[in-house]
Amino acid sequence: MNEVVINFTPTGLIPRKKDNPFTPISANEIIEEVHSAYETGITMVHLHARDEVTELPSFSSRHYAAIIEGIRKVAPALVLGVSTSGRYGIDLASRMEVLELDGPAKPDMASLTLSSLNFNQQASINSPETIIALAGKMKDRKIKPELEAFDAGMLNYAQYLARKKWIEPPFYVNLILGNIACAQADLLHAALMVERLPEPCLFSMGGIGQAQLRVNSLAISMGYGVRVGLEDNYWYDGNRTKLATNQDLLRRIHTILAANERVVMTSKDFRKKMALLPGQGQYGCL
Repeated sequence: MNEVVINFTPTGLIPRKKDNPFTPISANEIIEEVHSAYETGITMVHLHARDEVTELPSFSSRHYAAIIEGIRKVAPALVLGVSTSGRYGIDLASRMEVLELDGPAKPDMASLTLSSLNFNQQASINSPETIIALAGKMKDRKIKPELEAFDAGMLNYAQYLARKKWIEPPFYVNLILGNIACAQADLLHAALMVERLPEPCLFSMGGIGQAQLRVNSLAISMGYGVRVGLEDNYWYDGNRTKLATNQDLLRRIHTILAANERVVMTSKDFRKKMALLPGQGQYGCL
């Protein structure tokens, strides 16, 4: 348990330049942020594309291809995951578009949120039919699902999908705590979710907003993976007096890792554990 997964989330769907000027929006900005994070030390990256003019989320395969190919020029073995988010009322075909990418633009992984849920002012809609369709597409395209669970019930559904063979082991799961309508960032909720994980799996724990540091610290102390970046929290401190950069957040994680005598799991080791192809021109899962 000394090797810890760091899942880097540089952009997300929500932050704009007006919220935090350090938020990477353009393809070049995202590529540069990921390159810097790779040099600092990460295992994988969870990507969202943006329209450079409006800063709104983009599900265009063209936008994703530019980001993925740019990252692979500087980090050809890094594990790359993409979003198929159900926020903003995006139709299923648009959510699937990124899964059609191939060659050097093919993602290794893609997010699969395990139920619908409410955020503070917005819903993420993921009907059973949509989840199964996305899982089936990922299976056909040999892209590993990056399972996302915001409460214990979603992990029950992951167990169901596994029994029905819509998803296959080994599994990777993000446990995301602190959302207003889901599991909270405390030991009780965290323990309930860990207990319900499908096996075998690796998992990372992320916290929304002020919960990010607390959840990441807990995860590292227990030898679990972490999800960290401006997607989930763009403030550095709990009092919201300092805007964070992705490097600020990553350097702090590395300090906590060192204090707990843990190291970052390499992309190479993660690929082996998750039955992913080795990178360096071969992407996706076996």
